[in-house]
Amino acid sequence: MRLRNWTAVLVSVLLLAAAGTIGILVNRSALRAADAVHRADSQALAVNNGTLTRQLKLLSASELNDFATEHVLHLGRNSATDRQALNTLVAKSATFAYGALLTDFQGNVLNASRTDGLPPATDPGWASLRTGLAAGQPGFSSVMTVDGVALEAVAVPVMVGGSPAGILIGLDAVASTSLQQYLLTLKDSTHSTNVVDAGGVIGATDDAAKLGTKVDPAIRAVLATAPRSGIFVEYTAGGTPMIATVVGGLPGGWSYIRIQSKSSFDGAVHTKSQTLNLTLLAIMLIGVAAIFILGYRTMLQRRRNDERFQALFQHAPDLVTVLDDKGKIAYSSPSASTVLGFEAGQLVGTTVFDIVHPDDRPYMIHHFSALLAERDAVVRLQCRVRPAAGEWRWFEFTASNQMHNPALTGVVINARDISQTRAFQEQLAHEAAHDALTGLPNRRRMQDALDASLRDDAVAVLFVDLDGFKPVNDAHGHEAGDELLRQVSHRLSSCVRENDVLARVGGDEFVVLMPGVLDETDTAAMCARIRSAIETPFLIDGNEVVIGASVGVHLAPHSCDPDEALRAADHAMYTIKKSRTAVAAVAAGPARAGRHRAEP
Repeated sequence: MRLRNWTAVLVSVLLLAAAGTIGILVNRSALRAADAVHRADSQALAVNNGTLTRQLKLLSASELNDFATEHVLHLGRNSATDRQALNTLVAKSATFAYGALLTDFQGNVLNASRTDGLPPATDPGWASLRTGLAAGQPGFSSVMTVDGVALEAVAVPVMVGGSPAGILIGLDAVASTSLQQYLLTLKDSTHSTNVVDAGGVIGATDDAAKLGTKVDPAIRAVLATAPRSGIFVEYTAGGTPMIATVVGGLPGGWSYIRIQSKSSFDGAVHTKSQTLNLTLLAIMLIGVAAIFILGYRTMLQRRRNDERFQALFQHAPDLVTVLDDKGKIAYSSPSASTVLGFEAGQLVGTTVFDIVHPDDRPYMIHHFSALLAERDAVVRLQCRVRPAAGEWRWFEFTASNQMHNPALTGVVINARDISQTRAFQEQLAHEAAHDALTGLPNRRRMQDALDASLRDDAVAVLFVDLDGFKPVNDAHGHEAGDELLRQVSHRLSSCVRENDVLARVGGDEFVVLMPGVLDETDTAAMCARIRSAIETPFLIDGNEVVIGASVGVHLAPHSCDPDEALRAADHAMYTIKKSRTAVAAVAAGPARAGRHRAEP
């Protein structure tokens, strides 16, 4: 009897040991899969944010380049005309409100919008800017501090006759940049977000008190080699283990950095995993003395672990789902109720493709099939998903093939709502192709539309230049001029047809594209509508303002060169403006001839 008891105890202990070992192995496997997905997600998020930061910096350089292209700069030392142009740039720019200057290639200042508060030419922060310019790219400086103000400089070459003749530099106070305001808006207590220069000096952060300080030496050591795909850096700060995601390759040697404690990065899954392992070991030791008590405690512990696991995923911001090989949902975390609005368990047994947008469904099915064909494969993609409320939202999916994993036996999907990020990306794309003042397509967008239209059909190109706009600016100020341009764009928009393209291509210059039009009668009618709309008095700040418009027309045939078509319309407009100016000059008596920008 005693032998049978010992045998029973021994068998029970062996079975318990086997069960405990299997539990530990399954727990470790699930933890590795969760770690892999979590690290991949964190790295992808950091790379995405680094890309957005890169686009914001390039947009600031594009603003300078557009200004240098649209204005004639004399590049003479202390030129009054150049100083006025620089003051105009500073007054209108939301980025370079601190100041702007013109220099030669040796760094000597030729002109500036301000006389003080400029970084000295010997400041080492200029080095990265000069390196970028030497490589034929826009230049971005490191952070430079002048009179307690942290500054960044952005530079583009000033082209004269097709060759660089000087450098246009815009200065922005890093504490007031749009990037800094964006990071403050997204501040989160679980992590710190920083954008640093090549020396590790913080130029944008979600903690304004850190501006101008340096990041940890462990991070600074990898800045020069950090790739655009991002790397993880683990270090200790003040006795606390930390982890940073570093995305390099930004213009001027800048980098995007996301920092948080190692414990918050790993999350509660690691803590609960360690607790579970220790509990299993304790259960195996206790089973030698009391197998029946062990059974009860094992059952109790499993129930508690399930409750903790459910509580963890109930409040997680991401949706975790397990699919079978047909795409049916075998498990959906409780967070589906908060993320998608579905009741707990409502999605189980349905196919995930039912809630995917019909336009995205073939794309999802293709990648799902490819994922099943490769063991341990990981796929990241974005698609639209319909929540319970019925409004389509953008989600980013990270899918891992765990069909071979006995603890999961399915495809593990981590889904994150990225609708706000997508909206921000679309906003950036819209701002890059549209005029900030009027909301109309800009020159680049218009040229793309003209090129595409000419490949399919003939296009009538109308070049509109406002007559009498400069006196309005001189008499009433630039704000009144801006308001006049906005009202002009509104009136022109009411003149064009549905398929026509209206764009603002310069200060007071607009272009209308009429695809499929080769009849001068149609263009004449359009010109008449435009002139009538512009010549009707405007009400600006309580003052009645009267201006006119010169409209040049070119009927571009199919497959015509877009640049040639635009130049022809510009020349036609200039001919009309010159003839009207000549008639006015004869009526007014002898006067000094003016000069249009298109004159040779």
